[in-house]
Amino acid sequence: MRNVFLLLFCLSISVASSQSVRKYSNEFLNIGVDAASFGMANAVSATTSDVNAGYWNPSGLTKIKDNEIALMHASYFANIANYDYLAGAMPLDNKSAVGFSVIRFGVDDILNTTQLIDEQGNIDYNRISLFSAADYAFTLSYARKLPLDGFSYGVNAKVIRRIIGDFATSWGFGFDLGIQFDAGNNWQFGAMARDITTTYNTWTINEDEFETIQDAVPGENQELPETTEITLPKLQVGIAKTFTVRYDFDFKTELDLNMRFAQTNDLISTSAVSISPAFGFEVGYIDLVYLRGGVGNFQNVEQFNGDSRVGFQPGFGVGFKYRGIHLDYAFTDIGDQSVALYSNVFSLKIDWSIFR
Repeated sequence: MRNVFLLLFCLSISVASSQSVRKYSNEFLNIGVDAASFGMANAVSATTSDVNAGYWNPSGLTKIKDNEIALMHASYFANIANYDYLAGAMPLDNKSAVGFSVIRFGVDDILNTTQLIDEQGNIDYNRISLFSAADYAFTLSYARKLPLDGFSYGVNAKVIRRIIGDFATSWGFGFDLGIQFDAGNNWQFGAMARDITTTYNTWTINEDEFETIQDAVPGENQELPETTEITLPKLQVGIAKTFTVRYDFDFKTELDLNMRFAQTNDLISTSAVSISPAFGFEVGYIDLVYLRGGVGNFQNVEQFNGDSRVGFQPGFGVGFKYRGIHLDYAFTDIGDQSVALYSNVFSLKIDWSIFR
């Protein structure tokens, strides 16, 4: 019985939204990609300059010199959920580039116990089936350098597909816009506006499956959830500075501000905008070995006694680059400082020049 109500609850949370704007929607798209970025606490909007820029700031795609592909895998919630990412990008000419990426965040092999009890009231374990709840995002990116020296812009068009077994599915559409500016003297600025037109998701609920849930719980009279949701725009702005030490070491630092246009539990929270800062650094040795660190996701976390404390999420990462192959690792939430669970993240990036 508890499993039935749990399934009902999860289904309602996933799709109930009415046509009003939600504070949190399509949150799997806010996790991030690329272990190198995770190691810097995702403070990369001003400096991202490879295939992963399609996610962080598509204007950075103008800096790629050759075709690139990237892959990433991470597990969340004690390996219950899997997060996977695949991306590719290529320059069109010396001023423009395109990219494509796919993200999947899913929980597989969920037990469906809605039919556990047969018509005679007997428990029959053979009636248990499995289903998956998965979110997908397909993104097409285009970037181009502006006539103004140092400026570039990028645009994402994304399609979102969400599936909850045979119970419900949805389609969503949205756009992102990014800008970068190289100011000289190793100063860089960036801004990434997500869901600039708001992202609209439409759900389709399988009413036949919904009725089987209703029938499984005598007296249950839950109404069908609403079938639309709208994702508010978000803005990430960053400023970065790179230093060179003795020609062997490069030291890159970046400070980002992540903004939501709603009142949340971010460090700075108002009715108009909520802001959470993130800071990251990267030390590179002869463009071969990298050490990264950062801290972000500052949140006001309410305690059981009613008090509030500031939670944050530190991260650490290392990277290795050799002849166009980039292998990166990140460990997030060192010391369990955040309510978010830690995760080990691995990613691989390949520069197509390795095959030439």
